[in-house]
Amino acid sequence: MSSDATPDRPASAAEPGPEEVELSAGTLHWVEQFALTWEGVNSPRMEGRIVGLLIIVDRPYLSSQQIARLLTASAGAVSTATRRLVEIGFIQRHAIPGDRNHYFRVEDDIWGSWLEGERSYLPRFQRVIDEGLAAQPDVDEGPRRRLVNARNYMEWLAGHHRKMLAEWQAYRDSLPPQDAPTGDQ
Repeated sequence: MSSDATPDRPASAAEPGPEEVELSAGTLHWVEQFALTWEGVNSPRMEGRIVGLLIIVDRPYLSSQQIARLLTASAGAVSTATRRLVEIGFIQRHAIPGDRNHYFRVEDDIWGSWLEGERSYLPRFQRVIDEGLAAQPDVDEGPRRRLVNARNYMEWLAGHHRKMLAEWQAYRDSLPPQDAPTGDQ
């Protein structure tokens, strides 16, 4: 990036900016393989294509239009997928002062960020379950047992997420910089 480029300001016209990103055949292949793997865990393939693209492209952010062009996708498909990916914590919106375009990026530790953000739904589930228990104090034994188990599971899972995130961060921080594990692990 040129010296006048920052994460908040695209590179000058002399330096290729994010709008001029081109993907090699190998990079496109990797993005599609990532998307197929993503789809294999019952998530929309377009979401996987976007996450894969943002991981592999060496830019601080990409606009919705850039994503659509690079993936040969419709603006609507990109909009729907990016909205969902922001909701679940895999990507973040990036604002540029005075620019009304939508920009997106991923954190360097996308998986740790996701795990940290994933916990946010647990208290909501617990509240809804507690409301169900309160709304039906004379609920039959079976439904009550299922509601109590659901509430207890959400409570347990929240604690487990905190533990997993701490363990992941300790593991990540113990690795040498730029450590790339081999496939035999």
